[in-house]
Amino acid sequence: MERQPAYYAVRLSLVALMMAGGWTAFFLIGSSWWTLLVAVFLSISFAQTALVAHDLAHRQIFRTKRPSEILGRIIANIGVGMSYGWWMDKHTRHHNNPNHDDLDPDVAPEVLIWATESAIGRRGLAAFVTRHQAGLFFPLLTLLGIDLKVSSVKALRAGVVKRPVLESVLLAVHAVVYLTSLFVVLSPLQAVAFLVVHQAVFGVYLGMTFAPNHKGMPHPTGDEDYFRKQVLTSRNVKGGWFVDVALGGLNYQIEHHLFPGMPTPNLRKVQPMVQAYCEEIGVSYEQTTLIESYRQALRHLHEVGEPLRAARS
Repeated sequence: MERQPAYYAVRLSLVALMMAGGWTAFFLIGSSWWTLLVAVFLSISFAQTALVAHDLAHRQIFRTKRPSEILGRIIANIGVGMSYGWWMDKHTRHHNNPNHDDLDPDVAPEVLIWATESAIGRRGLAAFVTRHQAGLFFPLLTLLGIDLKVSSVKALRAGVVKRPVLESVLLAVHAVVYLTSLFVVLSPLQAVAFLVVHQAVFGVYLGMTFAPNHKGMPHPTGDEDYFRKQVLTSRNVKGGWFVDVALGGLNYQIEHHLFPGMPTPNLRKVQPMVQAYCEEIGVSYEQTTLIESYRQALRHLHEVGEPLRAARS
């Protein structure tokens, strides 16, 4: 549980260099369709920045609340364009009751449906999406970046976020600087194309870092003890250092849920202990490859939509 200042100093520096390098390339290339390649690179940079904000929210970097919130708001609100306070509240509720149909906002019935009971009775466009949600999953992720911004604004307007004025100002700074940069440097058509590519790839990448963790895993009743509630609803993803970096350490999801304040580089150290303990007490410990984790999530989405497909046939 000890902090890892050297690790986070390097990680924060690398993420800052990625962001600085991406925007420097954007301004140097200027009005050119080659900037769409920069948009892809900045999508990856934005996602890695969001993953750092995740660690800040869990106080993995700083022990105390104040520096975590200050840097978290700077990184999330100004850097990514997402309300730190809104996301932290949402993510805390997820950690308290992962995959719970009523208490986990990440599996609440919205565009995608994760529980068969929620799919029954859907009509029109909603029913069409549910019937085909496995095939639509990755295309819908292209909208995740925009959804984070819309949800942030809604939360701020509803007054459910601490320091709403401060967070609103920081989000406004992000929006003004971001959009001004695009439409001043690029032609209108290039600016729109850059925005679409940037936000779409960002959404897909960010969604792909969270999808393997719980999607397709059991939904608890709420009667389970803390250990089983966290382990049985989570899935680890193996794959070495590349997966560690690409998923920001979230591939050790079981350990992260058991010890949410544990710094990311320490999760791999405790993983063998947790797995051995699960085997000792007879608790299922799910660990698979990255590709297989997506297959399981998509298979679950397909199964949830089956009642609507059967009713239509």
